Amino acid sequence: MTKPRIFVTRLIPQEGLEILKECCHIEVSDHDGVIPRSLLPEKVKDSDGLLVLLTDMIDKEVMIAAGKKLRVISNYAVGYNNIDVVEATKRGIMVTNTPGVLTETTADLAWALLMSIARRIVEGDKLVRAGKFRGWEPMLLLGTDIYEATLGLIGFGRIGQAVARRATGFNLKVIYYDKEPVSPNIEKELKVSCVNLDELLRKSDFISVHVPLTEETFHLIGQEELNMMKKESYLINTARGPIIDEKALVKALKDGVIRGAALDVFENEPAIEQELMALDNVVIVPHIGSASYRTRTKMAIMAAKNLISALKGERPEFLVNPEVLDKN
Repeated sequence: MTKPRIFVTRLIPQEGLEILKECCHIEVSDHDGVIPRSLLPEKVKDSDGLLVLLTDMIDKEVMIAAGKKLRVISNYAVGYNNIDVVEATKRGIMVTNTPGVLTETTADLAWALLMSIARRIVEGDKLVRAGKFRGWEPMLLLGTDIYEATLGLIGFGRIGQAVARRATGFNLKVIYYDKEPVSPNIEKELKVSCVNLDELLRKSDFISVHVPLTEETFHLIGQEELNMMKKESYLINTARGPIIDEKALVKALKDGVIRGAALDVFENEPAIEQELMALDNVVIVPHIGSASYRTRTKMAIMAAKNLISALKGERPEFLVNPEVLDKN
């Protein structure tokens, strides 16, 4: 019996590939970096399954190129805005993701970014490496206290709640905005309260973004919202870049509308606004929210298992479009 053909768009931890090799013929892209769009249609041809990354735009054209054998697209990420799920469902193709596994790791990074920008860690590192440290000074790199400040969380799903749990040790007041508030029991447990977005923007000293990218959340934070924030406040984003209007953020940072920002994601990745790169009051890291050895390995295993379950005719544990089963 011929093994199903799987195309993997980029090298992932070996543990996931070994699971696929047991029952599939796999090809892993040998391109150094994101596979160019011009090469993708030919690479996916005659595939039974695809294991893709959030940097791969999987639309109707790619699905047509893959052919009628394509049964599953396994996304190596929790978000799946890179995949045309509606089109996949029309074609009877299952789409899966890797939720939950990266919750704690991403929450860790959100806190690392918050603390780094508040206490000007990156600026301090640059100063020392440049040989400009002259000893202790009373006005050197004054930062912002985190203890007993107000933390606003935009989005209060798994990651937002994990960030809130970490706030306890800092005695922070935590408020959140979400279209679907959590139960009173969870609010009581985490010592948080739900407010509308405008109130969160006005009251928070630190704002951390944890919503998925949708049509509704695209540029959720723009010039108007930035102008509502405190001048001493900071904006942290570990969700998706286009949730924040990057040009508006640059202007706000340059004009002192807000004190600083810390970003793991960008509007047009991997491209970043050049003016943003030149600012000292922003910390920039290269989309490493889930980048720990343990988490990336778990993601690889989960993505592989999702894919194999679909190929076996089973319901994958993390199926994005369950309605597709009615079409099969």
